[in-house]
Amino acid sequence: MASQVDRAKTLVERHGTTFAEQAGIKMADKPSPLYQLLVLSMLLSARISADIAVAAARELSKAGYRTPERMLEASWQDRVDALGRGRYRRYDERTATMLGNGAEALIERYKGDLRILHQASEDTPDVERRLQEFPGIGSAGAAIFCREAQGVWPDLAPYLDKRVLDGARKLDFPTDPGRLAKLVSTDDLPALTAGCVRAALSDDVVSDVKGA
Repeated sequence: MASQVDRAKTLVERHGTTFAEQAGIKMADKPSPLYQLLVLSMLLSARISADIAVAAARELSKAGYRTPERMLEASWQDRVDALGRGRYRRYDERTATMLGNGAEALIERYKGDLRILHQASEDTPDVERRLQEFPGIGSAGAAIFCREAQGVWPDLAPYLDKRVLDGARKLDFPTDPGRLAKLVSTDDLPALTAGCVRAALSDDVVSDVKGA
């Protein structure tokens, strides 16, 4: 069997596309991509397939709702329609309301800029707590955000939550966060976590990586 480092490289290359990348978000420590990641994290938190959540995020972005200001300017029906085009129909009306309320909260508390939330946070648990103050963001949504933001907020790294460690266990990788993180470069941590999450959810991913 290939070494853990080699298998981690295979995982990153074959299954390491992050949700943000799938949604067309070019991650950077800037207000718009961070806000788009927050929206995506909320959409992924619902009991709905990841593919539909990603498609809905793409439609919201295509409609121009890439900042909390633009999201708030859109009518409730505009948000419903964008979610519908992404096939996010089961929760579209409730989600449209939460998107508006969340955008308003972000503007009021952090001037529409999640970098201010980051700067105001004492540590990673505080970041998670503050994220969960937004409508529709629970512990799972906060974890998704932090997993994907650790590439641009390096003080969060290594961010390896239970879902990531579950996947690591199936792949016969270390389940100690420090040892797991050392299998890849810091830049590849978001991709490693994305791959581990996919492994946790799919035995096909596990078989593909172990058989490489």
